[in-house]
Amino acid sequence: MISCSVLQMVHAQQTAIFTDPQAGFKQAKEYYQREQYSLAFPLFKELSMQLREADRSGQSLNYQEIRFYTIVCGLRQNEQGAVVQATEFVDLDDNQSRVELMSFHLGEYYFRHKDYYQAVTQYEKTSVEHLNNKEVADLKFHQGYSYFHLQRFDQAKPLLDAVRQAKDNPNYAAANYYYGFILFRDKQYREALASFKVVENDEEFKDVVPYYIATIYNITGEKDKALTYASEKLKQGGGHYDLEMRRLVGHGWFEKGDFSKALPYLETYAAKTKPPLPRNDLYELSYSYYFAGNYRKAIDGFKQLSGKEDSLAQNAMYLLGDSYLKTNQKANARNAFLFCSINSSNPTQQEISKFNYGKLSYELGFHDAALLELQQFLIKYPNSAYANEAREVLVGVMARTSNYKDALVLLEGLKNPSEQAKQFYPGILYGRATELVNDGMLTQAEQLLDKAITVPYNQTVLPLVYFWKGEISFRTGRTDESVRNYSEYLAKPKISNEVTPQHARYNLGYAYLKKEMYPQAQGFFEQVVKVPSPTSSAIEMDAYLRTGDCYYMQRDYKRAAVVYDNVIKNALAGSDYAAFQKGMIAGITNSPEKIRQLNQLQRTYPASSLIPDANMEIANTYLADESFREAIPYLSAVLKDGRSEALKPKAYLKAGIAYYNMNNNAEALKQYNTLLQQYPNSQEADDALDNAKVIYIEEGKTSDYVNFAKKMGRDVSTSQQDSLAYAEAEVQMNNANFTNALQRFESYISNYPEGRYIIEANYYKAEIHNSRKEVAKAAEAYEAVADRVPNKFGEKSLLHAARLNFFDLKKYDKAATLYERLKEFATTEENKLESMRGLLRSQYQLANWTAASENAKDLLTFKGASADDKLLANMVLGRSAQEQGQYDLAISYFKAAASGKGAMSAEARYGVAYGLFQQSKVKEAEKAAFDVINKSGSYEMWVTKAYILLGDIYMKQEDYFNAKATFQSVVENASIPELKEEAQRKLNQATEAERKQVKVSNN
Repeated sequence: MISCSVLQMVHAQQTAIFTDPQAGFKQAKEYYQREQYSLAFPLFKELSMQLREADRSGQSLNYQEIRFYTIVCGLRQNEQGAVVQATEFVDLDDNQSRVELMSFHLGEYYFRHKDYYQAVTQYEKTSVEHLNNKEVADLKFHQGYSYFHLQRFDQAKPLLDAVRQAKDNPNYAAANYYYGFILFRDKQYREALASFKVVENDEEFKDVVPYYIATIYNITGEKDKALTYASEKLKQGGGHYDLEMRRLVGHGWFEKGDFSKALPYLETYAAKTKPPLPRNDLYELSYSYYFAGNYRKAIDGFKQLSGKEDSLAQNAMYLLGDSYLKTNQKANARNAFLFCSINSSNPTQQEISKFNYGKLSYELGFHDAALLELQQFLIKYPNSAYANEAREVLVGVMARTSNYKDALVLLEGLKNPSEQAKQFYPGILYGRATELVNDGMLTQAEQLLDKAITVPYNQTVLPLVYFWKGEISFRTGRTDESVRNYSEYLAKPKISNEVTPQHARYNLGYAYLKKEMYPQAQGFFEQVVKVPSPTSSAIEMDAYLRTGDCYYMQRDYKRAAVVYDNVIKNALAGSDYAAFQKGMIAGITNSPEKIRQLNQLQRTYPASSLIPDANMEIANTYLADESFREAIPYLSAVLKDGRSEALKPKAYLKAGIAYYNMNNNAEALKQYNTLLQQYPNSQEADDALDNAKVIYIEEGKTSDYVNFAKKMGRDVSTSQQDSLAYAEAEVQMNNANFTNALQRFESYISNYPEGRYIIEANYYKAEIHNSRKEVAKAAEAYEAVADRVPNKFGEKSLLHAARLNFFDLKKYDKAATLYERLKEFATTEENKLESMRGLLRSQYQLANWTAASENAKDLLTFKGASADDKLLANMVLGRSAQEQGQYDLAISYFKAAASGKGAMSAEARYGVAYGLFQQSKVKEAEKAAFDVINKSGSYEMWVTKAYILLGDIYMKQEDYFNAKATFQSVVENASIPELKEEAQRKLNQATEAERKQVKVSNN
């Protein structure tokens, strides 16, 4: 409601305008100057209309001036129409001072309406010389503020600076705030702080400014001051930047290492902040949880920080791994450490993470990854604080993957092994020893077994050690030692693969048999089996046969016959041998019955290897009964049999004797002549020469005998020098002057290459060289004796020469020849077995699969063949089948050979994987390849080939990523050049295949 007095005043004003325009203009201007624009505006407006309608030429009032005031008042009253008028005025009026003033007022209008762009456009057209002090102050602040809002900070800064200088300026506080903000933005923190301090407690800015002040303290290094200040302000509450202040305080305590104080601030900040939380904040919060032992929340946070390659991500992954470890989540910890290990931002954390990744891989059963990672770790960080522990863990990995060879080297290189490492030692010694046994390196194996007996923590392997000690000592002819060792094993027996009490008792039986202690041997054989059946094992059947032999050697022929009869009746293995022994028993009291039974053996078992022996026994029986003519056909059968090379010198000698007793001297001399020509160095040759001498003397042809002897290479009047020269060497030998003896033997060999004692000289020379580990010279001397077989040292020399050529000189072709000759001339079952075993090993190395296959089949059926022999035979048959592309058959043989620990078992495992791959059974092949890696660690060749095969499997599946990674791993880590080259070639192929795949998918 408008009062009467106001209405009267307005009416009086309008009346004055009409009656006296000058008075009206004066009144309006007074209102304008007092900024009473609502009162001035209607007066100016009325005057303006009055002047516009009248003749302006006669008027004393200036229309343009009145129009100026009218528009300004309209702008001040926020009249929309005034904006258009003001704009026209600025654009069209020619009074510069008025135009600039109008621009100012128009700018003020836009400022009030927060159109800062239009405001500064008008302000920039204004000059301060036409403004009063208040307007100048307003202009500077408003123009500066507008620039600030338009982020034209460089233009805003001097204007705001000017305003903030005048404390009496109503915009003094605001100018300080915005000026401080610009300084803060420009990182002029000290100057900004001064401005912010001015308005710190200002009612308008007190909720905002403390955040900037605290931040400045923090940025400028006054961190304690920042922390104290921000904490105090937070206690007061109500701040606009409450969350940011909490973040700042939390960060402050975090930097000071007081994570328990930091946590509640950071936690509140995170809870009220819209995700995702900045990475640094998330890291600090997660670390504070980690420090407080709240690993679940720490894990939740750290997990979100993966995927980057910076130091923060690496720290997070490192702490994530440790958090998982502390909550017993080893699998997740392993993955976290993997991510940390491939980040090089923090070398120390990378080093520790590589170690932890390898160690956890081992603990979780990823032995191939553990092996690779720990090996690379030791190469990259040989002097790491974790190097010793890495070696110890690697020892464990190698033990688990049967890499006993490298594990042994690594373990023995540890300066101060832990108790855990010491616990691995006996098992590694034992594992490596069994590999060496399987590889035929008995001396080295025994050295490791001896060491295993003396080291601590050996209780679990000690019985097994004694078993193999017994096996080695038995194989090397130390029978008494073998008895002691097998007995130690049986005192506390333990079963592991072929190591069983049954095997130990079986071997003890053979040991006592060799010692001719037949009752003891019988007792052990009977512990193996009482009465076998057709389903009994090979050793049970053989043990039963040997029981019969023990009775036989004790002359308990009746009980021996019962055993042999039972074998024959049930058609058990060794029936031909039992029949032979039955014939021998019969011959004790009844020669015709012996002959009948031995003839029956030949008809019943025509393929038996005992037929030459049976023929020789029949001949011997006839000769003993002076039935010389009847003996001749059987001796001839021996001489014609390709399996009886060792018996032929005796057969020729006895044939000569038979013909002599039949008064057929010519035929007798013919037999002796053949013997001397074919076997001049055999013991029978000397007997033949003596027998021939008797015939020539009887016939009065002594001169013919001399010529005969010379023709046979024998000087009847042997040179005394020859005998003396050899005697000199022999004396030195007997006196243990081996150096002098060696010189004299060499001199004798040089001077008398065909001397009477040439065989002895070469043999003893070989023995001296062998004792000195002069392998090549020893082999050469043994071969010189072996070339003259049969002779009294021939069998031993063949055996030694073959062993040296195979194991030491690696001359497999020569070893094969020597083993083959040993097979012909061996007179003992042991040497016969070793000849077959050695020949097969040589053929295997020479990849002579055709000849090796037949030999392997013989070895599989040979009585007394060990598990190692059968492993070798199966391996050979597997390779032969593989060469012919018969993969099913090959795999069956390889599986039979894969249960051992030696090099061949490693190859057999690879053979299974390779065969499955060739049959496109990729999943089974992958599993089999990992079986090679995890069980054959001592054999780098096959482990590396298995990795390459894995790459081939991934290639076949078009999994080029894993194929490349696998081939790359071989390229970086393999030490076998040809396999490294193969892997590089296949890596290139995988890379090209992947490139083509990507190209096709993009098209």
